[in-house]
Amino acid sequence: MEVTLAKTAGFCFGVKRAVDKVNEQADLAREGKTVLPIYTYGPIIHNEEVVADLERRGVHVISEDHLRDIHEGTIIIRSHGVSRAVQEQMEAQGLNVVDATCPFVKKIHRTVDEATAAGRDVIITGNAGHPEVQGIVGWCRRTPWVVETAEDIEALPPLKEVTVVSQTTFNYKIFKELVEKILEKRYNAIVVNTICNATQERQTEARKIADNVDAMIVIGGRHSSNTQKLYDICRRVCPATYYIQTLVDLEAQSFAPVRSVGITAGASTPNNIIEEVVTHVRSKL
Repeated sequence: MEVTLAKTAGFCFGVKRAVDKVNEQADLAREGKTVLPIYTYGPIIHNEEVVADLERRGVHVISEDHLRDIHEGTIIIRSHGVSRAVQEQMEAQGLNVVDATCPFVKKIHRTVDEATAAGRDVIITGNAGHPEVQGIVGWCRRTPWVVETAEDIEALPPLKEVTVVSQTTFNYKIFKELVEKILEKRYNAIVVNTICNATQERQTEARKIADNVDAMIVIGGRHSSNTQKLYDICRRVCPATYYIQTLVDLEAQSFAPVRSVGITAGASTPNNIIEEVVTHVRSKL
């Protein structure tokens, strides 16, 4: 059986940087060189296995509801970023703040901050409930518009000066379709494609592999937006597409005999999990 592993599978630059920053703080804690306890504001990335491993190293996840109760320690801002108000609250409470926001997300924060400061409206393509989008919203100086579908764009009010940005992990094909709809509204629009290059490459490669195999396996956390989009993309061209978090999920699946299998993984999936799945597929399926 032929097994094709996507070259783009696994940690992206921003995720690796964030996880490295947390591990660095855990190492400093062991040496007595950082402020304890150590927290991450929300899961540092959307992968349950990574978060559990960090918890064993003494790194605790806190939510927005519990932030106000913490007045000492080190707090690490997740790779998805946070709003301006949340970051200022952390600093005001005297916490040692370590910013692990993906640099590409930070660039969006600056873009929307400058755009709204100049009096422009901002339209964000993405999922309004995703923490990255919530953080971007929180750097706007006036209420932005978050759109995910063509119907959302139809509901937009008359606007004049508009800046369009996107959640970094948004589906690039859908982003282009939504931008076309936005431009049809005759706004004076500046479109900034803020979808991460790694996301575009990952989606393009996944689609190409899925179109040429009998079955496709997509590995990633259940709450990972970019992994869900990979699954959706692959499922459209390869009906036998499976979404798993770990090898345990794969072993529970029932596979029909196939001649070829493709494997890809979300940006928050550690290499060790990918390697376990690849080894299992090559030896068992």
